[in-house]
Amino acid sequence: MTNTRKTTQAAPAVGQDEHARCKALGRVLDRIGDKWTIMVVGGLSKGPMRFNALLRLIDGVSHRMLTLTLRGLEQDGLVKRTVYPTVPPKVEYELTAVGRSLIEPLSTLSSWAEKHLPAIEAARVTKEEEASAAAS
Repeated sequence: MTNTRKTTQAAPAVGQDEHARCKALGRVLDRIGDKWTIMVVGGLSKGPMRFNALLRLIDGVSHRMLTLTLRGLEQDGLVKRTVYPTVPPKVEYELTAVGRSLIEPLSTLSSWAEKHLPAIEAARVTKEEEASAAAS
């Protein structure tokens, strides 16, 4: 009599799949919710731009931070980098179709923030006053 053993792979628990999906979604939201990403998408929404034009357009961004942001956006498929064979090389950045699809939601979010900014600032002042009164 031969002892046959059937090996099966354990199916991942439902919680693990959900957790992995949540982490992946978190990484995407971290990317598109980043201050510099929003500014780059806004700048590139007008059309392809060179690095230095973006650097001048986005107030306060450092050379390094713009480089890192563009690399991340390119890696995630939101920005396309095109190098032209000229001397010196010309490099342009532009939004991909997925990147362009971010323009409308970011614009909507920006409009929402502008509309509700006074209420948010008033709530912050109230909380600060409450905290200050409690500390006294």
